Amino acid sequence: MQSPKIVVIGAGSHFFGRPVIWNMVNSEILKGGTLALVDTDPDTLNTLMDLARKAVDAAGTPTVVTGSTDRREVLQDADFVVLTFSEHNTHYRCMDAEVSFKHGVRMCSADTIGPGGIFRSLREIPRALEMAEDIRELAPDAWTINFVNPTAVLGIALRRYAPEIRSFAICDSHHEPYYRLKTLKKLGILPEDATEIPTEIERKLDLHVMGVNHFTWITKLNYDGKDYLPEWYQKLLQEAEESLQSKEIGGPDIAPDSKGKFNPVYAQQLMEMFGAYPDIISHTKEYVPFFQGCGTEDIYPEPIRVFDGHHRAQLMAEKWNETQQFARGEKSIGEFLSSGQPDHATDIIEAVWGNLRKPFYINTLNSGAVPNMADDAFLELRCDVDINGPRPQPLDPMPRGLLGLQQNVLDTHELTAEAAVSCDRHTLLRAMMTDPIIHNYEDAKNIMNELLERQSDILPTEWYE
Repeated sequence: MQSPKIVVIGAGSHFFGRPVIWNMVNSEILKGGTLALVDTDPDTLNTLMDLARKAVDAAGTPTVVTGSTDRREVLQDADFVVLTFSEHNTHYRCMDAEVSFKHGVRMCSADTIGPGGIFRSLREIPRALEMAEDIRELAPDAWTINFVNPTAVLGIALRRYAPEIRSFAICDSHHEPYYRLKTLKKLGILPEDATEIPTEIERKLDLHVMGVNHFTWITKLNYDGKDYLPEWYQKLLQEAEESLQSKEIGGPDIAPDSKGKFNPVYAQQLMEMFGAYPDIISHTKEYVPFFQGCGTEDIYPEPIRVFDGHHRAQLMAEKWNETQQFARGEKSIGEFLSSGQPDHATDIIEAVWGNLRKPFYINTLNSGAVPNMADDAFLELRCDVDINGPRPQPLDPMPRGLLGLQQNVLDTHELTAEAAVSCDRHTLLRAMMTDPIIHNYEDAKNIMNELLERQSDILPTEWYE
């Protein structure tokens, strides 16, 4: 079987560029195909192409590597197109976070919910829809996989405003089979050195994870007929206590989050509230109003810390420097090949192309999987997937309490997608006021107006007509 042609738009991605190269030359299904890299920065593109060619030569694979700063030059006859682009991501996220904090809104990630998620959508959706038009023309049979945050909002926009192309969205948070493997290790069912899940153990695991991307919850955790959520909660209590043995409580508002040092405490409080585990707590704590610092009582252990874009930029620069060293031959390509890891997008592509019948967590339409949510609710769910696309596996109903919060987030995301396409300020303000962490009308208007003014260099001109 001929291997696929995969086009990566935004090849210089901090998270995706290196893993896709590693996976491409290591997969028996993919390595005979074509990897087409696209990046608007010629230096970035050349670095990734040099790295890819070195990896291909070292691995001795027949992989074809090509690239361009113009996506139209390489899109023809693509089988898969992965969107992983972003322009000056950290710069604008830092701006979103600082302006919002000035008006009383805290965001620790600033790229999926709150004003940060809304304005990143305004920046990215127009570009994604332009790409979708090129894909429709040049590769109409390709599957387009969105890997750009906020992935749910971009996924909604592609399904609603570019229905002619085949698309779904992903996040790296629930990368299978590693997600289930990690869960079974934490329960003590598999040893720490386990690298795969035996079939007889997989059959006994009944794990329900559901929700909007970055707002997903473990609502059922059964193994061999036993409910393990109570044990999970006891482990969480211990983790929360350990995280509190620190003198950093009450530190600066804008500071590195110490890799989510107090995340177990926030997760403990949410699990007590809703009886389900917020499994992406580093993001979920930003989706709820409880840790914003509003009200008369102090937030325990502290209000969430605001995204530190400068620290993030430093980490990304260090990672890129290492990528350049591999590309220039200053670091051994053997080290790159031996230390690399697979990525979610090309794992899915491999399974689809090879008809491997592996399930993955994918952001797509609910289609009845969660029975008390709308069929068109755009959720992150475990799916069976093949060349015809993802099909969510059936789950129990979304628990009350969480159900209302999920709908609140979905309404914000859908209004945001509509605002990004219409460039209508009234719709944008409605999205801001629907957002779960914005509580003041005047603050919402001030954040909106200031960010529109400061981002006129990147937002569509229709916002200013």
